[in-house]
Amino acid sequence: MTVADTPDLRSAAASQKVDLPLIYGSIDFSSMPYRFTTDLDVPAQMRPDMEDQRPRLLANAELVERIAGYTMLGDRVGDAYASLMPEHGFQRLVEMLVVACERGVDAVEGAPPELAAFLADMERVPDWIDLELVARGAALERNLAAHLLPYVIRGALLGTFMNTYAALPMAITGGLSEKTAGKRANETAAFFISSVLPGALDRGGAAFASAAMVRLMHSMVRFNIMQRAQWDSSVYGVPIPQSDQMPAGFTSAFFLALRAVRRGRTAFTADERARVEFARYRCFLLGLPEDLLPTEPPVIVDALATRHATLRRDFDDDTCGRLVRATMSADIEREKSRLNSFRTPFERSMSTLFLLNAYLDGDEDRAAAMGVPVTRADRARAVAAGLYLATRVVPYAVAGRIPVLRDAADRRLVRKVERVLRRYSGAEFTTDADGYAHHGAQRGRP
Repeated sequence: MTVADTPDLRSAAASQKVDLPLIYGSIDFSSMPYRFTTDLDVPAQMRPDMEDQRPRLLANAELVERIAGYTMLGDRVGDAYASLMPEHGFQRLVEMLVVACERGVDAVEGAPPELAAFLADMERVPDWIDLELVARGAALERNLAAHLLPYVIRGALLGTFMNTYAALPMAITGGLSEKTAGKRANETAAFFISSVLPGALDRGGAAFASAAMVRLMHSMVRFNIMQRAQWDSSVYGVPIPQSDQMPAGFTSAFFLALRAVRRGRTAFTADERARVEFARYRCFLLGLPEDLLPTEPPVIVDALATRHATLRRDFDDDTCGRLVRATMSADIEREKSRLNSFRTPFERSMSTLFLLNAYLDGDEDRAAAMGVPVTRADRARAVAAGLYLATRVVPYAVAGRIPVLRDAADRRLVRKVERVLRRYSGAEFTTDADGYAHHGAQRGRP
């Protein structure tokens, strides 16, 4: 769904209360939750190196209103399907979606119309997506997915836990144990890595089905939070709103855009544009609208930065800190081997340095305070891993620019990605409806 102007966006958000009362019936859509702020005197969840941009960002009333609207929007089709849990049960909804993804909705006995609407929403290719560019972008991403991504995916995932208001749904739904954190990290890694394979995002592709499961999981979290947990919507608003999904899915595009802007460019190179289009389509399959997926570097930077500029800063150690520590301690890869045991310390150190530099602006004291100290051994392992990865990434990057080598190099990269996925084998992309835990660390107004 793309909303052209603010009144339509506000109306779309408010209509959830009527159309999806089991999830949104108790939410007051006439006011913004406490988590959302435009007060320059209130600290926001911004990157330290961009805090000086906050006055300029908040002066853009149209963009601020857009982020405000998507802070109150969930996933209409996914939520409608998840709202059938009282009638069909958790497991049956998952089973029907699996069959529908594999064989089509017609193969599902007694398929509810909400399932058909859910799949139809994903099957349509919007006119703002260029599938040829998506395929090219996937090919360009394969080198990093095969080599670098397994070493930083844990650190990238930690970025979603830096704010209490955004992280609380994960804590409420049992993400504070190493087992659960490892499972979710494993599934996240498997989804993003599998998405770069040829045709993976096509209807019938493995990543298409995974995206459907991720959307259902998010909607089930919303349903269960609003049904079982004490959720103060005046403080937290909508659980897992679209504004909170944007950073997780569009981070790769943001870093490409930020690099371009800092080099004085207002447009992407052809290769960068293809990688951004790939990220846009992957985000679309996860339920994000065009409004949150721009294509020009300055617009991408401002969109993500405005989301951060309007999110009240809060780091509750009992929520965020425990999620970070559980994720850092968890076993992500399911394949047990001596090679993986040797590789894991290097991966953890790379993820630690990624967290430090990407989300903490190099502040080692903050990292130590949240239970992720940066040691000399971490730095040594990260340097060693970086040098090792350079010997893998650079040759394939060069081969990709040589016509006579390009196809052979890509075929080999595909095989490498498939081998990496086997290390993450068994990802189900679901969540246990019986495992939802009430969490007592919710924070209200001071």
